[in-house]
Amino acid sequence: MLIFAALMWLLDKYMPVSHWVSPGWQVLAWGIIALGVLIDLSSMGLFIRKGTSPNPFQPKKASQLISTGLYRFTRNPMYLGMLVLLAGWAIHLGGLTPIVLLPLFVITLTTFQIKPEEQALEAIFGQEYRDYKKRVRRWV
Repeated sequence: MLIFAALMWLLDKYMPVSHWVSPGWQVLAWGIIALGVLIDLSSMGLFIRKGTSPNPFQPKKASQLISTGLYRFTRNPMYLGMLVLLAGWAIHLGGLTPIVLLPLFVITLTTFQIKPEEQALEAIFGQEYRDYKKRVRRWV
């Protein structure tokens, strides 16, 4: 996420296409960023309360399948929170160019992080995870 945030800033600074957000919209941008952080923290809190690993680099350490809270609506609320945060960052930057990276973030995260996590979780939780995947969408 931080790499994408930096790329968004670089694109906005060195390859601006159009600035469509006026400075007055900064309050909205910070509100969206705060929402993204809140989504991430509440999702992380569920992992901590359930005593399972929230480490995205070691999904095989998961000891429980979380399907409550925001996990009832999306299988990846932490990643959704990151996307919301990046959307707020794009609005804060005010240009059109940073928005182009949002779909690329989704594609990159889905390909290199989410799909491998799903394979690991299916290996750990089996039919319970397959049923969960049928009920709850990957993103929203």
